[in-house]
Amino acid sequence: MKRIGLLSDTHGYLDDRILHHFENVDEIWHAGDIGDIELLDELKAFKPTRAVWGNIDNHIIRKDTKEFLRFKCEDVEVLITHIGGKPGNYSKPAYEELQLGSPKLFICGHSHILLVKMDARYNMLWMNPGACGIKGFHQVRTILRFSITGDRIHDLEVIELGKRV
Repeated sequence: MKRIGLLSDTHGYLDDRILHHFENVDEIWHAGDIGDIELLDELKAFKPTRAVWGNIDNHIIRKDTKEFLRFKCEDVEVLITHIGGKPGNYSKPAYEELQLGSPKLFICGHSHILLVKMDARYNMLWMNPGACGIKGFHQVRTILRFSITGDRIHDLEVIELGKRV
C-alpha cells in the first residue's frame, strides 16, 4: 500500500499545514504550477516527490520536471500533467497522450477547481486536486490524500486549507 499526497497550483506558496497533512504519506505528487524551485526542493527533502511543470513554471523548474509523467504505483498506471482538461473535453496534448494508452489514474491541475470523476470512455479515474496556493480565482485552497493498494485507489480524502488570502 502507498499513501499519496496530491497537490497542484502552489504558485510559489507552500502552506505549512500541507506538510502536516502529508506527514504520513509515502509520496507527494505535484500536478504543476509549482512556481519556485525552492518549493519543489522543500517537498523533495520532506518526502519522495513526483512533479510536472505547469504553464507558469520557468526553465529551471522545467529542467527538473516533465510535461507528462507516466509511471506505475503499485499496480495502477498513473498519468500526470498540468493542463489536462476534463473528461469529455481534454486538452489537445493530453488527448494525444491518452491515445498512447489510457492509465487507470489521470491527474491534472491548472483549473484551480477540485474535481474527482470517473471517465467511462477511458475507464480511468480523473483527479484534479484544485489549488493550494494563494494566487488565482479559487476561493478555498485544497489538496487530496489517498491510498493505492494493488490495483485499487481508495480512502480518498479532500483536505481544505482555508480561504485563499
